[in-house]
Amino acid sequence: MSDPINLSKPHRPIRAGVILANSQHRRETEILDVAPIDIFNALTKKFVHNFPEHVLPEHLRAQALDFEFHWVNETGKAAHLTAGGIINPTDSFATCPPLDIVLMGAHDVGYNLNDAELAFIRKSFDECVAFITICGGFLAALQAGLLEGKTATGPRPMLDGLRQMAPGVKWVEKRWVRDGKLWTSGALLNGLDLTRAFATEYWGGKDTLVEFCLELGSYPVRDVNYADVQGKL
Repeated sequence: MSDPINLSKPHRPIRAGVILANSQHRRETEILDVAPIDIFNALTKKFVHNFPEHVLPEHLRAQALDFEFHWVNETGKAAHLTAGGIINPTDSFATCPPLDIVLMGAHDVGYNLNDAELAFIRKSFDECVAFITICGGFLAALQAGLLEGKTATGPRPMLDGLRQMAPGVKWVEKRWVRDGKLWTSGALLNGLDLTRAFATEYWGGKDTLVEFCLELGSYPVRDVNYADVQGKL
């Protein structure tokens, strides 16, 4: 059984996991889509431990969190990322513990998830407190039936077609949107916009470790409604 967690005040390590495309068919996951999970690593005790005090004051260091990171696919065998990247998963579907935060990026265009992948995605959604899709990662949630009746977004050029293809979803043109535990984003680097908002929602604010890490990492501050973008795709 899953041990429910309050992300803002966790009583145990937070289990954050990335679900990856099927390695049996050498399917690839977009590397930029899954990279934003690293914002959680920046908040860990392990990461902040070696910062000197003149860089990171003790009261901010004390806010560091315990995270467990899980990279999971069906087999637990080497997973492929775009640009030739390879990840050795920490878990297969059979060995992965219940996840608190789930992140999915885009996989190969035209690949339909198999029954085992769909079942694990649904199970993970039921057990987690936050399910994040970045760029085309929303397609996995859509295929698994998780978006019906929800408000969601995706890459801007796809939205008009999605409104016709999946009319049961309220598609909005935003860099990211939240509907309960479901967080969806636009394309690629909109994943940074989403994870910035996510971290700020649960652990941020003035004089917090999150604020320090976002400034240190030069995370962008961009309008969620694309007001800074000229024209419409």
